[in-house]
Amino acid sequence: MKAVLCKAYGPPESLVLEEVPSPAVGPKEVKVAVHYAGLNFPDTLIIAGTYQFKPPFPFSPGMEVGGTILEVGKDVSGLKVGQRVMATTGHGGFAEEVIAPAEKVYPLPDKVSFEAAAAIPVTYGTTYHALVDRGHLKPGEWLLVHGATGGVGLNAVEMGKMLGAKVIATGGSDEKLAIAKQYGADALVNYSKEKIRDRVKEITGGTGADVIYDPVGGDAFDESLRCINWDGRLLVIGFASGRIPEAKANLVLLKSCQIVGVFWGAYAARDPKAARAAFEKILNWCAEGKLKPHISHTFPLDKVPEAMQTLLARKVIGKAVIKVR
Repeated sequence: MKAVLCKAYGPPESLVLEEVPSPAVGPKEVKVAVHYAGLNFPDTLIIAGTYQFKPPFPFSPGMEVGGTILEVGKDVSGLKVGQRVMATTGHGGFAEEVIAPAEKVYPLPDKVSFEAAAAIPVTYGTTYHALVDRGHLKPGEWLLVHGATGGVGLNAVEMGKMLGAKVIATGGSDEKLAIAKQYGADALVNYSKEKIRDRVKEITGGTGADVIYDPVGGDAFDESLRCINWDGRLLVIGFASGRIPEAKANLVLLKSCQIVGVFWGAYAARDPKAARAAFEKILNWCAEGKLKPHISHTFPLDKVPEAMQTLLARKVIGKAVIKVR
């Protein structure tokens, strides 16, 4: 089978496409024929050696796939050969076949395509965990979403609106923010033209945002502490800006607010039953048309380095996927 391999830490152009043996299936594992794989920002970190998980060389990046089951381990029940599935893999997805733990393989509803399935797990899983489990978002609350045209950000706009929130989306260009508007944003803030704290206070009538979804960090985090409502929840998703911020404790005290960490991958590993229940809801919402992954770019397997460069250049809106077959 063909697989994109990382043989040493480096930039996307250091990846190679090679023929490798088909992987063996363990007793509690499933082998999936990959149709589509999702591309995420952590894929660029894992090949650079800056991600929290470091697989042994050589390895394939790729954390999420949609495909069909080729083989099931002897201790696996409830899954069968030929079944359409979504799977989270951690790594290995940028290949024609991948091994996934059976507990991380989810049957696909008929109305959810392989392409959509590859765009769901990492970003929608993160967003559900953030808004529902960690942020306790309530209908009618103001939700501020930073990086609202990225993978997790656009999901947060869409899901937040579906959950009944009033959504403020931030971004760096009017063209990209128009997509957030299509996905339900009630108000837009272009941070290249206006100050986030001032605009958010204006939009909310001076109260500030109740829940803030921040995958950006840096200046966005600093601004968030200046425009968060009393008893607000600032959700720390990641640091796409490249700067890990530091919070001033006096602001946390004066706002009586919470700074809440969101690490979906570790949560799903610690509580796979809860993760499965969340994905069942998410997949049903997708099948019902309540959620629809926005895929702006599709690349073939031999163009994974180009796909990563496109992502790093911030040209992707929503998600990019890799078409494997």
